[in-house]
Amino acid sequence: MQQPHLSAGLPPPKRAGGFKDYLAIARLDHSTKHIFIVPGIVLAFVLRGVHNQDLALHVVLGLVVAVCIASANYVINEWLDRESDKHHPTKSKRSAVQTQLSGGWVLVEWLCFVTVGLVCAWLSSWTMLGVAVLFALQGVVYNVPGIRTKDKAYLDVVSESINNPLRLMIGWAMVDATTLPPGSVILSYWLGGAFLMAAKRLSEYREIVASHGRDLLVRYRASFAGYSETALTVSCFVYAMLSAFFLAVFLLKYRIEYILLMPLIVALFGHYLALSMQPGSSAQKPEKLFRERGLLTMMVVLGLGFLAATFVDSPFLESFTDQQFIDLR
Repeated sequence: MQQPHLSAGLPPPKRAGGFKDYLAIARLDHSTKHIFIVPGIVLAFVLRGVHNQDLALHVVLGLVVAVCIASANYVINEWLDRESDKHHPTKSKRSAVQTQLSGGWVLVEWLCFVTVGLVCAWLSSWTMLGVAVLFALQGVVYNVPGIRTKDKAYLDVVSESINNPLRLMIGWAMVDATTLPPGSVILSYWLGGAFLMAAKRLSEYREIVASHGRDLLVRYRASFAGYSETALTVSCFVYAMLSAFFLAVFLLKYRIEYILLMPLIVALFGHYLALSMQPGSSAQKPEKLFRERGLLTMMVVLGLGFLAATFVDSPFLESFTDQQFIDLR
């Protein structure tokens, strides 16, 4: 009598991961997210002027820092999430889920990316090095068990979105390593990032719950146990309002003409929130947002408005900085 195969009913064994699979978990294709460095470069140039000699070298070093540290964070993200990602409709196709990777080689890959990033940061400036260290630590705090803020509702958004102001500071340090951006800008950027991350979770929540149920969603990411669709929508609203508040503080203090951009910025927040509620939204994959023509058009208009507000003075706006009352007499 033929004996049943020992592996009957079990999933087929995973194939051994190759070089391409190890490279894939570094997500180099997500480098489009480093566009958030550009405002830091522009703001430092406008507000401070160029303080670093050999600007081109500092820009190249800063970009290598951003790419390498971000990739190091992605490496441990995909490795440590390989068991939970298998419950996600699309992330279950990631290399760490589909192939058998070696934890030792993953650690070596992480160390290589971190080392290159920190060395380039050290070659640039002490400011860049400090930001790079914080960037690398964020990946550890967000992903590594024992801390792992990504599994805690709301803290996951706040801790992940700190990458936004860190990228801003990388851009700033490329131009001026002797200072940091104003606190109002850092907070606005951080809360703006929190809005983006909350919108991403809202999009995932709506789509996965509708197609696979809430239980699967919680198995994919424990933080979703503390969320509801209403809570995520309200959090988007709160993060957007706080980001706009700190941005307005910056605009009023440093160049009043920029206040004219606020309607465009508010419209951009609204457009992105609406985008996150669409089926198959690009908000779930921010690296693909460059395909959204409407969003890109608004960004171009905002950029042109920023240039105009930078070079064209509007004296009538000075009244917004003074205490004034409507006289009824």
